[in-house]
Amino acid sequence: MSKLEPVPLRPEEIEEALDAVGRLDDRAIDLAGTALLLAALDRPGLSLAPYRGHLDDLVAALRDASATTAIEVAGALQRLFFERFGYDGDRLTYDDPQNANLIRVIDRRKGLPVALGVLFAHAARGAGFTLDGIAFPGHFLMRLSVKGEHLILDPFNGGRVLDAMELRRLAKQLMGPEQELTPALTDTVGNRAVLLRLQNNLKSRAESEGKVERVAQIARSMLRLAPEHAGLWLEYGKAEHQLGRLGAATGALRNCIEHSLDGFETIEAQRLLEELRRSLN
Repeated sequence: MSKLEPVPLRPEEIEEALDAVGRLDDRAIDLAGTALLLAALDRPGLSLAPYRGHLDDLVAALRDASATTAIEVAGALQRLFFERFGYDGDRLTYDDPQNANLIRVIDRRKGLPVALGVLFAHAARGAGFTLDGIAFPGHFLMRLSVKGEHLILDPFNGGRVLDAMELRRLAKQLMGPEQELTPALTDTVGNRAVLLRLQNNLKSRAESEGKVERVAQIARSMLRLAPEHAGLWLEYGKAEHQLGRLGAATGALRNCIEHSLDGFETIEAQRLLEELRRSLN
């Protein structure tokens, strides 16, 4: 995708671009660029050019820092985001949907951990470093790797470095006192998983508010990125079923069965398909 476009993308162009991302190998996905496309679905008529320009500015600023070790890169990221550009986690209105829309995150300089993490990753990778999300549940964290050195960063809190003791304490806080810090909690996750986690924040909020149309919309956007995700096809099918759009629901549930390796998902999709079949008779 080009970094600048003379006119805003039309909704169908955004959807086509997201469909193209869904066909890419995970490593080839432009994390921040795709997050901007997802954000643009909710901001029709808005040009992405200034936001892509800001992404370029983040990369250029980190390159100018001339950091060479992991701790130097971590410090440069902290200064870049917190001090120079004024980014921080939104603690006062954490559940505000704007915090998961990258356009609004850039506008407001605040957001959810995963949204801020997308920006951190873009800056670091553009400057030649490795920064990935990790599988730590409940609070999005990242692993910075530089010349064999590894550090865990918290993008929600200015890119603060967390040591093993702090990670263990956070794991117990989020998952219960019996939880220990295991290697699986710091395994890296792919670009697609990060984008789905970003969108899932919006979907969960819509579900809690009973906004079924919004749930269907967000689930469909996620499926453009992960067209073989059976669980998402099931969620999308359920939403379309609730909305009375039986054709879309039937197609979604059949896709769930086609891609599912989970017996529960298959059984649930088959049950709903039978329910739909009876309603049409």
